[in-house]
Amino acid sequence: MKEQVTLELATEAAAAVESPASESASWKDFVQLAKPGILFSNSITAFGGFWVASGWHVDWMKLIFTLLGTALVMASGCVLNNYLDRDMDTKMERTQKRALAAGRISPQTVLWYGITLGIIGLSVLWFLANPIAALLGLIGLFVYVWIYTAWFKRTSVWSTVVGSFSGAVPPVIGYCAVNPQLDAGAIVLFGILFLWQPPHFWALGIRRMEEYRAAGFPLLPVVKGTYITKMAMIRYIVLLVPFSLLLYLFGYVGSLYFYAATVLGLYWAFISLNGFKAEDEVQWAKKTFIFSINYLILLFIAMVISTTPLP
Repeated sequence: MKEQVTLELATEAAAAVESPASESASWKDFVQLAKPGILFSNSITAFGGFWVASGWHVDWMKLIFTLLGTALVMASGCVLNNYLDRDMDTKMERTQKRALAAGRISPQTVLWYGITLGIIGLSVLWFLANPIAALLGLIGLFVYVWIYTAWFKRTSVWSTVVGSFSGAVPPVIGYCAVNPQLDAGAIVLFGILFLWQPPHFWALGIRRMEEYRAAGFPLLPVVKGTYITKMAMIRYIVLLVPFSLLLYLFGYVGSLYFYAATVLGLYWAFISLNGFKAEDEVQWAKKTFIFSINYLILLFIAMVISTTPLP
């Protein structure tokens, strides 16, 4: 009897997810499907990568097309992420009001919306930036949608690390749109974003841990607990501080960036260490998550301002 009730509930839930939209969708719903917050922060990193490679000798039209193509590819990944996570999104308070989870847009519409954005974005990068930038965009999109979202996110505690590979691609796209080779600058930019993402997302994971648990996502804090997660966050931040300074040591940026990266990184480490004695872990995680966003934005602003001009 219990098994029969469970099966009926699962069938009803699946039908609800797959059913056509019950309310008319607005243009805002389509914008939110693309996750504009993620697009904004990652566009900043793409801009930073382009600027560093340009050394103040900026091809403004190529910059615009690179940012447009990168944003469209990222939007495609976010939309397809919504499509694949639609069953899980109905179980989380943070995501259950999304247009697809709430039934305002049909899954088929979202699927084609995501595919169309990806095709347009990759075409813009290929024809108006360069093929290397387009190839990087395709690799990032594939890893994010199929390896991270469709596979690891539902099955492995390492999903955040896997997702970091795709999340670290935008600044490299920007860099290689100007300098189409994976040299030291491209590798350092990739490494900064790769090391930044796990502690950033694990802070959100601690803050929303019970929601992720209810939805069935095997996130690190859900599986291993908050102490192990905090230790993992510290490891990445400790590596990030010296790694971010390589951009200065290789001569891509000036001293302003050096001091900004050092201060921001050490302060993030300080906040993270305070997590081990935090009485309210949710508030600590919220503060840490917000600072991680500000860290990235301020770091790339300092990077752009102090970029070393090309001779």
